[in-house]
Amino acid sequence: MRRMSEEPRTSRIQRQVVQLILDRRLTAGAPLPTEAELMDALGVSRNSVREALKALQALDIVEIRHGYGTYVGRASLTPLVDGLTFRTLARHDDDTAALAEILQVREVLEVGLIRRVAATVTEAELDTLEDVVARMESAAGTGTGGADSAGPGRSFSDLDREFHEVLYASLGNDLVPQLLAAFWTVFRRVSGARGRPDEPSPETTARRHRDIVRALRARDAEGAQRAMAVHFRGIEARAAEQSRGVG
Repeated sequence: MRRMSEEPRTSRIQRQVVQLILDRRLTAGAPLPTEAELMDALGVSRNSVREALKALQALDIVEIRHGYGTYVGRASLTPLVDGLTFRTLARHDDDTAALAEILQVREVLEVGLIRRVAATVTEAELDTLEDVVARMESAAGTGTGGADSAGPGRSFSDLDREFHEVLYASLGNDLVPQLLAAFWTVFRRVSGARGRPDEPSPETTARRHRDIVRALRARDAEGAQRAMAVHFRGIEARAAEQSRGVG
């Protein structure tokens, strides 16, 4: 019974601490009031304050620096990544369906966003995308620059991720790259844990990325959407094949 009564109290204190951060307009890295000050302000015990702060730390809302104090956290999407990774890996019944769910979310986001990118991407950003694709082709062995042109310590997967990060820079939306990176990381973690390749061949992936850039260069929003959809269909097909033991 005591456990049942403590949980609502901790949740209520968490909300109060969050509201305090919002009311005082504290930003990431700003110090929070001391435990004693929070006890007085919220009218609760030290243990209750500590439990609430620990829970908020798990959500990256606060950062506890032992010996220094408690600070406002970055409020990153790390808890989302960890939760989705566990949720996916815990599905032992159907690996293909679990991976497909992540891909479907990424596909909906990226195919939907690419139309806006076609209207906002600059020539300089297109040049950067072209450069990334060229390095992908070289890393895949299809270009003229050799594998070293991927850059020191850069894998093909790194370049693939860089392409998608650069792709949405013109939107000026800070949440977009964070959210896409979260789903990217979950998919990589799950694929790694399952021990499966999760992409078509590097050559095919590089070609599909070039198709996306070509459509964007022509300001062809529908063509860019089609190219992005084809890209994701390839990933989904490869994941399904590997799950069935094909290839």
